[in-house]
Amino acid sequence: MAALITAGCTGTKKTAPVLSNAMADSANQVMYGARFNLTDQGVMHAQLVADTAYFFDDNTRVELIHVNSTFYTSVGVKSAVLTSRRGTYHTNTGLMVARGNVVINSEDGRHLRSEELKYDQSRNEIASDSAFVLTEPDRRLEGVGFRSDPNLQNVHVLKTLSGTAGAVTIPNQ
Repeated sequence: MAALITAGCTGTKKTAPVLSNAMADSANQVMYGARFNLTDQGVMHAQLVADTAYFFDDNTRVELIHVNSTFYTSVGVKSAVLTSRRGTYHTNTGLMVARGNVVINSEDGRHLRSEELKYDQSRNEIASDSAFVLTEPDRRLEGVGFRSDPNLQNVHVLKTLSGTAGAVTIPNQ
């Protein structure tokens, strides 16, 4: 009888899995509703907002969740808005990397989509080596890699894959 009771107790006990956030567990600091003003020589180029910010490496690397960045011209006029699922901001270099469904909407109707892009605060420049789609009111361009100002006025494409445009007028010679 004792053997039967002992045999019934040897089964493995199942516990419910514990969900944890490894980033939160190892971060130096966690901030909710984080806001950063990205400036260069006193001029604000962008305001970076994230739902959650995890600080690492003596607070020089910030991992961001649900990123929203508003870009401004040199005279303080809003020029574009960037959104992405995640991002990394390096406070010592001013470099921000946006990742996961990155979208930039300029104030004058341009839209850029990519999976990853970088914003260099000191140069006030966005760039990527990933695939992208740029849509303007009268044209669409697909490519791989670009450099541009944040409001998408001066886009330098590294490799064009395809594109469409409206009517093109060729001047008489």
